[in-house]
Amino acid sequence: MSSMKELFKNYMDDNIKLKKWQLIGIICLIIVISGVFGWVYEFIFYYFNSGMKTFYWRGGNFLPWINIYAIGSIMIILLTNKLKRYPYLVFIIAVISTGLLEYFSGLGMYKLGNGIRCWDYNTEILNFGNIDGFVCLRSVTFFGISALLLMYVIVPFCIYLSKKMNKRTFLILSVSLCSIFLMDEFYNLIFTKLFNLPRASSIYKRIGFNYMNYYKNK
Repeated sequence: MSSMKELFKNYMDDNIKLKKWQLIGIICLIIVISGVFGWVYEFIFYYFNSGMKTFYWRGGNFLPWINIYAIGSIMIILLTNKLKRYPYLVFIIAVISTGLLEYFSGLGMYKLGNGIRCWDYNTEILNFGNIDGFVCLRSVTFFGISALLLMYVIVPFCIYLSKKMNKRTFLILSVSLCSIFLMDEFYNLIFTKLFNLPRASSIYKRIGFNYMNYYKNK
C-alpha cells in the first residue's frame, strides 16, 4: 500500500491509475464533501453577516448540503486536473469558472423565476467587486482558495481512501452517502413540485429555523 506522501507525488505526476469503481466512488465523495463544505462556509459567513446575532440555515434541503458547490467542484476538477502541477493556474481558472457559474446561475434563477434570488451580494458585507448581486470578488476569491484545498487535499485523500479500503466497503460508503444527499436534493427540487409535497425550508421554518429572505421580486 502506498503511503500518502508517495500517493500525492504520483497524483501530481499523473501516475495514478484508477479503476472505474474507484472513480465512481471518488466522484460520489467529492459531491458530498463539497456540498457540505459549501453549507458550512455559508452557515458561518451569514452568522458574521448578521452581526454575529443569528445563524441561518442555508440551502433548500433537509441535510446540510448546497448543490452549486458540488457542481462547481466537479467543474474545477475537469478543468484543472491536467494543470494541477501549477497551483496558480488552478486558482485563476477556478476564480474565472466559478465566477461564471455563480453569475449565470444567479441570473438564470432571477430571470426564469420572476425575480427569485437565493443570494444577493447587494445586501452583504465584504461585497467589493459586486456585479448585479450575483457575484463579487470576495466570493470568487474564496472559491479559488477552496479549489486549492479541493485539488491538493480533498481529491488526493479520496483517492487514498479508494486504495486503502476494499472495493465493497468503499463503494457502500461513498455511493450510499451520495445517494442520500441526492435523494434529499431531488425531493426538494423535483418531487415537491410534482406531488405538492412540503419543502424542507417550509418544515424547518415552522419549527423555528432562520432563512435568508431573498426569495422575492426585485
